[in-house]
Amino acid sequence: MDCRVQPLEPDCYYHIYNRGINGTNIFKNDDNYSYFLRQFSKYVIEVADVFAYCLMPNHFHFLLKIKSEDSLACFISKNIKRSSVSKEGLHAPQNITSKQLSKFISSYTQAFNKVNNRHGALLESPFKRIKIDSEEYLKRLIVYIHQNPIDLDIDFRKFKYSSYQSILSNGKTNLMRDEALAYFGGYENFIFSHNKVVDSNL
Repeated sequence: MDCRVQPLEPDCYYHIYNRGINGTNIFKNDDNYSYFLRQFSKYVIEVADVFAYCLMPNHFHFLLKIKSEDSLACFISKNIKRSSVSKEGLHAPQNITSKQLSKFISSYTQAFNKVNNRHGALLESPFKRIKIDSEEYLKRLIVYIHQNPIDLDIDFRKFKYSSYQSILSNGKTNLMRDEALAYFGGYENFIFSHNKVVDSNL
C-alpha cells in the first residue's frame, strides 16, 4: 500500500511529514509558527501523542503515536454525529486521525492564504506517513527530526521551532516528554545521542 495513504493504526508510531508545494515556504514569521502549533493542538492532540517535532521554513516533521482504539472511539462519540459514524469511511476509528490531521492542515492553509492574499493548496497532498517498526528506528528518528535545522546552518539545540528544548525543560508541554527521555535512558543520554549527526536516509 502507498505509504502516503495507509491508515494510521491505533497504538502505532508514525513519522508524519509534509512540505510546501514546489518547496515554497509555509512559514513566514513567528506568528505563522505559533498559529500552526496552536491549530495542531486543537485538532490532533486528542487523537495522537507527540514525541517530537520540527517546523522548518518549507516543511514539517512530527513523530506521533496514535491513541488507543478505545480513546479514538471516545473522541468520535464526543465529536462526531452518531449518524456519521461507521466502521468504514472518514469517521471510522482507523481513519479519524488522518481526518483530524487533514483538518488541521486545511485550517492552517486557509488562515495563511487569507493573510497572504493567496489561493489554493499550500502543502502537498496527501501528507506523508511512515510507520515506525522498531525502538531503534524511533530513537534515530527523534534525533533526525531535531537535527533538521543543521541544513540551515543553525544550531538545532537553540532552534525555537522544534521539541528539543521542550523535552529538556521543565515547562508545561503537550509532548510525551518523560516517555521520549525514557527511550534514551534519561536526560544525559538523550543529549549524548543528539551529538552525532544521524543519516538522513531513514
